[in-house]
Amino acid sequence: MTHAKKWHRSLLVAAGLNMLMATTALATDVTVWCWAPEFNGAAMNEAIARYKAINPDVNITVVDFAKADLEQKLQTQLASGQMDGLPDIVLIEDYGAQKYLLSFPGAFEPLNGSIDYSQFADYKVALASVGDQTYSLPFDSGASGLFYRSDLLAEAGFSAADMENLTWDKMIEIGKAVNAKTGKPMFSIDQNDAGAMRIMLQSAGSWYFDAEGNANIANNPVFKAALTTWVKMLQTPELYKAVSGWGDYTGAFNNGDVAGVFTGVWMTGGIKGNNMSGKWAVAPTPALDGVEGATNYSNLGGSSWYVLSSAPAKAEAIDFLNKVWASDVDFYQTILVGQGAFSSYLPAREGPAYSASDDYFGGQAVWASFSDWQAKIPSVNYGIFTNEVDAAITAQIPALVAGGSIDEAIAAIDAQVAAQIQ
Repeated sequence: MTHAKKWHRSLLVAAGLNMLMATTALATDVTVWCWAPEFNGAAMNEAIARYKAINPDVNITVVDFAKADLEQKLQTQLASGQMDGLPDIVLIEDYGAQKYLLSFPGAFEPLNGSIDYSQFADYKVALASVGDQTYSLPFDSGASGLFYRSDLLAEAGFSAADMENLTWDKMIEIGKAVNAKTGKPMFSIDQNDAGAMRIMLQSAGSWYFDAEGNANIANNPVFKAALTTWVKMLQTPELYKAVSGWGDYTGAFNNGDVAGVFTGVWMTGGIKGNNMSGKWAVAPTPALDGVEGATNYSNLGGSSWYVLSSAPAKAEAIDFLNKVWASDVDFYQTILVGQGAFSSYLPAREGPAYSASDDYFGGQAVWASFSDWQAKIPSVNYGIFTNEVDAAITAQIPALVAGGSIDEAIAAIDAQVAAQIQ
């Protein structure tokens, strides 16, 4: 080979290497932390595939954790101030959002300039807001509903119309009648789970904390009404089957031992797995009796995506969330059908999956119903100590069921919470 040819070949090789290096340099890596690979992870991977099709130079990787492990790792690193190794995007449960945002100011990127929050359910936006800044890309809704066995309710003489816009007192009456006619209690209830209190409080626009994050227990008439109602239900043994733990709780309605369950929309997929097609229906959540502002709309659970301010690929992470999670209606149809992921992105309601009727629920357009209810959920401030208040409440339940004083229990709950949050 002549010197000229060798020189020309060297130039070509060098040019190729430079092009490869340039391409590599242009590629950007975005890391996402979440839990539940079959649900959150699967939805995120669908979003990644869509974004990759229009932005092939952005590589997005999902790292799956157990939920508790993710929360511990995130908490530990933020507390230490060590940002190396944190992801670009992280999933945070809505009940914990304020704790992170207030405990670690500046750790998360406000997204007001990138995301059109008018397109999301108001209550979800409020949960991720501090002052005039909002920090999340709202994800799945926990809009609550009253799922019930339509065949058993019909056997007891109740139609679908009878199940609409109930109060909890009326629900107790119906439950007693169902048990008398069918031998089935209406619900499975774990006394160590405070989910019922969460549903009742938010349905009336109240919470354990006020808008400023102060404890809202001792002088809160909605809290008293919710606790009184919850205890009344627990003192009605024909209304429910007592269970312990998640497996017993879900097994009771999946096995046909009880006639219904009040919970979040995310339970829809689980109910559809029990081979009782055409025997289920869903109605709005019962409302608190005699409470000003009480509604039939509430929430249980849900989570949202957050971008770390320290993220190496912050701009790409935000663009990804905006281009798919805040824009793509078809994306939300796909993850609704595939994962049962019910979106808080309001335009998704216009898609075909959300408006479709469901034979499993007797032809009811279940997702359309939940979409309507979601838009009416009152906004509340979950504060930063929701789990601590739950524990204080459940500690009082055995004495209350045995006939203890509601007022004394509320005073004890308030004192325990005050001691814990100092």
